[in-house]
Amino acid sequence: MTLDDDVHAKLQQHVRKRGKSFKDTVNHFLRLGLNVPAQSRPRKRFTVRARPLGLPPGLSYDNVQELLERLEGPLER
Repeated sequence: MTLDDDVHAKLQQHVRKRGKSFKDTVNHFLRLGLNVPAQSRPRKRFTVRARPLGLPPGLSYDNVQELLERLEGPLER
């Protein structure tokens, strides 16, 4: 088995902290990962519900430049 450098370094940290052997540390973390239960039910699909926001009274999409100027101010270009 070949380990990535970052994984090896983290395992070595755990070996030093806990005083266990490298083999015991690898087996411990493999058991943790293998014992995680698979998701028993599918995740609920995320959906976005669109709703009309409308414009404030007196504004229109007919002239976008004027609309932006009124909403953001004349110096926001």
